[in-house]
Amino acid sequence: MYDKNNVFAKIARGDIPTNKIYENTHALSFYDANPVAKTHVLIIPKGEYENMFDFLHNASTEEQASFWDCVKETAKKMNCDNACNVIANVGRGTFFYQSVPHFHLHIIAGEKLQDFSDIAQ
Repeated sequence: MYDKNNVFAKIARGDIPTNKIYENTHALSFYDANPVAKTHVLIIPKGEYENMFDFLHNASTEEQASFWDCVKETAKKMNCDNACNVIANVGRGTFFYQSVPHFHLHIIAGEKLQDFSDIAQ
């Protein structure tokens, strides 16, 4: 069951301010509060989707297109659309777990990481 009080839901609603990079009708991107690299940003849909599979199964075609446009435009703005890592964590039962139950992608770039355990969020 989706938690409407998770931090990303609050950011999507505008209840918590954030340093936005790009925003459109159905998605927004912002800087990660605890970056693991020179470039570390998050992209979230504004809708209530718990994880990537919930989003893929239940978001409208328009929401999905808008989300992927946000990913593309964010990567362009961050000058990493030709070299980056795009990561989605799903659930808590894996090594890289999802700590916020709202679908989000990490875009990480700018340096080679030695240890990916810091992105387990």
